[in-house]
Amino acid sequence: MSGNKNLEELAILRHSTAHILAAALFEIDRDIEFAIGPSVENGFYYDIKSKKTFSPENLAHIEDKMREIISRNLDFERIEISKNKAKEIFSANHQYYKLEILDSIPDDTVSIYKFGEFVDLCRGPHIKNSSFIPSDAFKLTAVAGAYWRGDSSNDMLQRIYGTAFFDKKSMESYFNMLEEAQLRDHRKLGVDLDLFHIDEQSPGSVFWLKNGFVLFNLVKNYIADVIKKYGYFLVQTPQLLNRSLWEISGHWEKFQENMFVVQSDETTMAIKPMNCPGHITIYNTGPLKSYRDLPIRMAEFGLCHRNEPSGSLHGLMRLRAFMQDDGHIFCTPDQVISETQKFCNALKEVYSTFGFHDIFVKFSDRPSTRAGSDDIWDIAEKSLKEAAIASQLSFSINKGEGAFYGPKLEFVLKDCLGRDWQCGTLQVDFVLPARFGITYVDSSGQKQPPVMIHRALVGSLERFIGILIENYAGKFPFWLAPIQIVVASITGDSIEYANSVYELLSKSGFRIFLDIENEKITYKIRTHSIKKIPALIIVGQNEEKNQSVSIRLLGSPANTTMSLSESVDFFYKLLINHK
Repeated sequence: MSGNKNLEELAILRHSTAHILAAALFEIDRDIEFAIGPSVENGFYYDIKSKKTFSPENLAHIEDKMREIISRNLDFERIEISKNKAKEIFSANHQYYKLEILDSIPDDTVSIYKFGEFVDLCRGPHIKNSSFIPSDAFKLTAVAGAYWRGDSSNDMLQRIYGTAFFDKKSMESYFNMLEEAQLRDHRKLGVDLDLFHIDEQSPGSVFWLKNGFVLFNLVKNYIADVIKKYGYFLVQTPQLLNRSLWEISGHWEKFQENMFVVQSDETTMAIKPMNCPGHITIYNTGPLKSYRDLPIRMAEFGLCHRNEPSGSLHGLMRLRAFMQDDGHIFCTPDQVISETQKFCNALKEVYSTFGFHDIFVKFSDRPSTRAGSDDIWDIAEKSLKEAAIASQLSFSINKGEGAFYGPKLEFVLKDCLGRDWQCGTLQVDFVLPARFGITYVDSSGQKQPPVMIHRALVGSLERFIGILIENYAGKFPFWLAPIQIVVASITGDSIEYANSVYELLSKSGFRIFLDIENEKITYKIRTHSIKKIPALIIVGQNEEKNQSVSIRLLGSPANTTMSLSESVDFFYKLLINHK
């Protein structure tokens, strides 16, 4: 809980710094119209409308003005006034965006904050005094365009971004992390390592290249092996499903704008954005299920399409076409706890294998827009909380962020830079089974709707691979590397021996590449190091004479010499130790 408190305090500090940014802009240009200035995940921003165009070159000057204001030791004074009085104040100052915000507030009383001469409409809270903001621990980072209320039909505003911390050291650590993150950017490494290509001819979709597709299948096949061990069977459902299914599920009403719709003759179809209705259809095939048949665990590596805004697309991290390691468990109410425990065990096994050990959990409860009665949600939330506690999960509450058909657990992993990535999910659903009318016969012979547990270990495989690329900076563990070993000849005289080494290791099951090009060995070492190949075998006349190999591991300055037969065992041990 202390971590959450620190985050809350940091958000207050950043929101207060956004107000100081606005106060500085107000002193620079009294004609600016102010829109909103919230804190966000890594800082804050303020949206403004001004005749003056601000550029990155202006940010240092604005920062100086902010420091000057901070040095005045001004209080953030909260004042509650009537909405009509607030309208008088902001109308007199020509703050028309504030007037529009006031019109959307149902209450008769609102709060404003007075900070020196600057007055802003805000719920708060804020720090008590400007002196609480360290003058060397904030920075303005960028200027961008933004539409008012995110609607392209509205005014284009200028958005000034910044960040703030409790001390200079924390800020320096943050910017060092950003520099390191740029070096690890999966979009750049994807090109450098011949992994994938994203083309404007198909925005939001991935062209997997040779090495990348090997990586994709390694991740997919490993997850498939794990879930089979935990009692799942794999299925595949159609890409196109009739509109009627999406209407029953509620997706047509609540998700239609993000769906790709196809008209076939007189039938309206949709390319699936998720796999749930398809799995319900499979459950409903064949004879009526008995409680003895449950739980039924089905999984699918399902290709899904969602019509995400073009501006939100980001490499592998945000796509329109992606594959989910999706699964659904159909069970009785008293099986929810044991099935949640099994899922958590599988998730921990998968994350640990990929090198992620720092995981935390969010419990997302009912959203404002949802399907099902409050009584059903009470049962679902109680059931999931009991399951989470029984699974020995420590979780925080993520208020109002549940799926529209049920509460969920969100599993968040930390990468080597300390960044959070929400990947796995588990959702308890009492709504969709009733909507689709699926049932099983209980021990007393009565028909009952099963509980449907929606779960994914990593979510989008593409996004998870993007996380892996950045976490490892492309230097994948030996078991996960698309090419594990390169055999490189020193001279033309050693080509035949290089071929024999290649054949032996290839038949032993390693992913291997043969480099017998007419290039200097120093060039070959540099080339394959840049490609982040885990192991390089160097062979020349001495190695051929002794039936040996010289092995250089990525990042090691020295070579290790061993017999050819010993090298097979060496790489097997490397494979086992890394996995």
